[in-house]
Amino acid sequence: MKSPISAENRAFREAAPSLGSSGRATFRLITYALLTLTLIPVQALAVLLRIGPVTRNLPYYYHRLVCLILGLKVEVRGTRSTEAPTLFVGNHVSYLDIETLGRTIPGSFVAKAEVATWPFFNVLAKLQRTVFVERRTSATRESRDSIIGRLDAGDNLILFPEGTSSDGTRVLPFRSALFAVAQIKPGGKPLRVQPFTIAYTRLDGIPLGRYWRPYFTWYGDMEMAGHLWNVCKLGECSVVVQFHEPTDITQLGDRKKLSDHCFRAVSQGLQAINRGEPAQALAKAAE
Repeated sequence: MKSPISAENRAFREAAPSLGSSGRATFRLITYALLTLTLIPVQALAVLLRIGPVTRNLPYYYHRLVCLILGLKVEVRGTRSTEAPTLFVGNHVSYLDIETLGRTIPGSFVAKAEVATWPFFNVLAKLQRTVFVERRTSATRESRDSIIGRLDAGDNLILFPEGTSSDGTRVLPFRSALFAVAQIKPGGKPLRVQPFTIAYTRLDGIPLGRYWRPYFTWYGDMEMAGHLWNVCKLGECSVVVQFHEPTDITQLGDRKKLSDHCFRAVSQGLQAINRGEPAQALAKAAE
């Protein structure tokens, strides 16, 4: 399922090339490339030798540096679960989510199988021990088993239940099938599930509206290379990550109710953030 591209969001593409600084973009991309190419062999060796602390922690610090390079200023609201394993579930609006969430949550991502075929980015995903899942119904059980295996091993996982990225204005319906993994009981306790909301809110302190948000959100038929170049040309982007109250399947009853609960929390959080409501209001929206 792809998010539709509105006429007003097509219009921003025509204006994008004239905004920002090409010099800034060049500097950012060169710095990003040098950092990434330096750390790839280190992480690859750690994964090969199964050095747990390095494989888990290096991506966390790497993403923090990438956010600094790209000008992503992350504001964390709410309290992140520190219980391992935790399944973090939330909305997905851009490839920039990987950097933002990667520097906020120590864990690995659950990504669609197509990502494993993307040049260069597939290497980064595999080095962060990403779990690749098929979106075909016939492959759901195998995908679920892969996720369960990682959770049983004590790894935190970050799941985007929409199945694709959206425009950052609304949350697409959650696919409840993979919430079946919440039935496992690592260490004899119900799996902790924590919803989160991510939103790109300001550019150099100026609020992003529906027209400007697509400069940072990436969805539909947008071309990644050109989009990334325009992101790098622009200034500092403020990103809000709102953590909602953790729950588990025993509190909700079944996977469908758990999925619906998480969807409501994430949707209400996104609406509140986009309206510019303060953190206190966001906490109420999550109740």
